[in-house]
Amino acid sequence: MAKLWFKFQRYFRRKPVRFFTFLALYLTAGSLVFLHSGFVGQPAVSQNQANPAAGGPAEGAELPFLGDLHLGRGFRDAGEASSIARRYGPWLKGKDGNDRAKLGDYGGAWSRALKGRVVREKEEERAKYIGCYLDDTQSRALRGVSFFDYKKMTIFRCQDNCAERGYLYAGLEFGAECYCGHKIQAANVSEAECDMDCKGEPASVCGGANRLSVYRLQLAQESARRYGSAVFRGCFRRPDNLSLALPVTAAMLNMSVDKCVDLCTEKEYPLAALAGTACHCGFPTTRFPLHDREDEQLCAQKCSAEEFESCGTPSYFIVYQTQVQDNRCMDRRFLPAKSNQLIALASFPGAGNTWARHLIELATGFYTGSYYFDGSLYNKGFKGERDHWRSGRTICIKTHESGQKEIEAFDAAILLIRNPYKALMAEFNRKYGGHIGFAAHAHWKGKEWPEFVRNYAPWWATHTLDWLKFGKKVLVVHFEDLKQDLFVQLGRMVSLLGVAVREDRLLCVESQKDGNFKRSGLRKLEYDPYTVDMQKTISAYIKMVDAALKGRNLTGVPDDYYPR
Repeated sequence: MAKLWFKFQRYFRRKPVRFFTFLALYLTAGSLVFLHSGFVGQPAVSQNQANPAAGGPAEGAELPFLGDLHLGRGFRDAGEASSIARRYGPWLKGKDGNDRAKLGDYGGAWSRALKGRVVREKEEERAKYIGCYLDDTQSRALRGVSFFDYKKMTIFRCQDNCAERGYLYAGLEFGAECYCGHKIQAANVSEAECDMDCKGEPASVCGGANRLSVYRLQLAQESARRYGSAVFRGCFRRPDNLSLALPVTAAMLNMSVDKCVDLCTEKEYPLAALAGTACHCGFPTTRFPLHDREDEQLCAQKCSAEEFESCGTPSYFIVYQTQVQDNRCMDRRFLPAKSNQLIALASFPGAGNTWARHLIELATGFYTGSYYFDGSLYNKGFKGERDHWRSGRTICIKTHESGQKEIEAFDAAILLIRNPYKALMAEFNRKYGGHIGFAAHAHWKGKEWPEFVRNYAPWWATHTLDWLKFGKKVLVVHFEDLKQDLFVQLGRMVSLLGVAVREDRLLCVESQKDGNFKRSGLRKLEYDPYTVDMQKTISAYIKMVDAALKGRNLTGVPDDYYPR
């Protein structure tokens, strides 16, 4: 060994340049390892979790033990959790300081759930069966896109493909054919006439001979309906001052959706409003905000040049959003002067933090920052991602941190809370499929998913509890409320940030709300991945958070969080 060391020394003495080169490479490698450990990876928790009591605790009562969360400034994957020393916080220990009962292993229950799984019609209320309908090759009941699969057709697959393309209805025929459409152009017939099993799902019915089993896609909301590249926005009453609300007007005797949309696209307006034989173009403004939708029957006058589409009336307009980008809210920059307060945009992973950042940047015109660094987000336009979170140049800072020290570093916070069932699945998809991708079925079926739920589910609860206890000036926003009433909820968020924003800019945000971080279509699973044991545990966490919110005179969790 001594001889080897002597040779090593002599090698570097003869050519000192070699030594300094070696030293520089060593230091560079060490720096890269340090930076990587600080910014890459995901938070995880230990294997020691608790199965909380079925009921939520009363205000001031001792909370069930949740395990030892391992949350560091540099996150690690769940497999490395045992190597990270990080406490959960005051919520997680009993008075004696000892860990309590561990969560049971999900493996057995998981395999049982997979074995007995069925495609549930009510899955996330994604579709509602409305009946069996007549179909004809010469005059289709649903006249959108169609596709066939004579080996593996399932109800979910048809629904998912139609929803991903923005259609309102999905119909199955001959056990293997899928048709999509915005309206049903046929008569309802007896249920007994839809009598063919699905080719890929023998226990389910997929229409019959010239008969369609039709579903209304609940999640393909009206705003997602499309006509070509245009997005259907709905039926709206004629604005009071038409020339100011929609500045471009053209008479069209042979009116069609295509013609009006093409005109407004050419004029570079994001809205096309059909009013019988007139086409109007403009922007969503306070004069025409597109908030008060009317019954579509009021706009049901047929287009003169299009047999199956409505073109509105002089009093009630059919409105489509064109592919023209509304640039009134697209400008973004860093704060002109260093901010004297740090405002957190705090959430559990998978709760919609990236989407909320997108909305805030459009609404305020200022970049958001991050407690971490994500190169993929920086490349997508989140330029504040590279700034240190204390730089003071960004309007707010994304964080998934919990724990007293990290929380008290912020002067105020927007706390974004999402249904844990949805948040866990979203984060699992991100972890294994990227920001807008999906985890592979092998990950859902393997050990990764039950281990992920065991590690992350308790953190969903402690994250909210910690921010409610240690946070200063915390504004609670539920993801579901933000999605349902974006205009009002985003207004609340912007108000906390101290930025005066015109209503027209918020209306612009509404029309650009999805950004580049929305997963397409419906959920890519044909079964519920949550076992009974998982549901029981998560439901207890939901009750715990609900009690904590109500104990601070805040609105509890939305009703759709439970029961499952």
